[in-house]
Amino acid sequence: VRRLASIQRFRLCIGSCPASHLSPSRSGQPAARTLLETSMNVMKEGWFTEIVNTNNNPVLSVDVEKVLHQERSNFQDILVFKSKSFGTVLALDNAIQCTERDEFSYQEMITFLPLNCHPDPKDVLIIGGGDGGVAREVVKHPSVVSVTQCEIDEKVVEVSKKYLPFMAESFNSPKLELKIGDGFQFIKETTRKFDVVITDSSDPIGPAEALFQKPYYEGLKRILKPGGIVCSQGESMWFDLKLIEEMMDMCRSLFPVVNYASIYTPTYPSGQIGFLLCSTSPDTDFHNPVHSSQRSSCGA
Repeated sequence: VRRLASIQRFRLCIGSCPASHLSPSRSGQPAARTLLETSMNVMKEGWFTEIVNTNNNPVLSVDVEKVLHQERSNFQDILVFKSKSFGTVLALDNAIQCTERDEFSYQEMITFLPLNCHPDPKDVLIIGGGDGGVAREVVKHPSVVSVTQCEIDEKVVEVSKKYLPFMAESFNSPKLELKIGDGFQFIKETTRKFDVVITDSSDPIGPAEALFQKPYYEGLKRILKPGGIVCSQGESMWFDLKLIEEMMDMCRSLFPVVNYASIYTPTYPSGQIGFLLCSTSPDTDFHNPVHSSQRSSCGA
């Protein structure tokens, strides 16, 4: 699960959808006019539109064929809709997290990079990733024996199981242990050690802000086995270059090897997002993985 960081963004769900798709209030009375409801009265054709508030104000719009689900959890707004172009789409706090059409480009890279650069990854920790996509890719790797996942919002897991079964299938894996709770708190308290830790976080805003700070990475270093690798959602170089540079400098004070990897996903602002890679071993070469990602070897 990701959201672009450190910039102010405005997101609208715009379109004509039946009122029955809107969530009622807890009292059973009609809910106050939401951003979704208000926007529906503005446009006749359905669009989910994202405006990135930068100098150039780039815009990303995804067609909305039908709203499938909308609710407010204890942590965030959860929206699932059907798009003709991108299939089922999950948005949290009105920010696109994944789409049926292009989610694989993010899920595969955030997992294959660290797992293929580690000589023998057996124990993996995932922080976040409530849609199940990251875990789906991790459990494919034959060397992985145990996967622990900490997701703070149980509602995201429930919604993903219902509307994103192609991603949430991982929750049925015998390799996976799902813990509902604060991932940072788990890292502070656990006595376990891991070969790989993957942080599939949202933006450094609100509760997720701590996952981009030095104490979090100090905690990651503590729970890694010798030669352990960290891979974290690392933001967009087009909008967050200063943050990326600061993060890399901070991580270099803790780890001997630090790199930034770039991938391209159409439904993320600018079409680009990256990952921050760190290793406790000076011999790790992120440019030359020790394993390949052939379909047969990864169970795809």
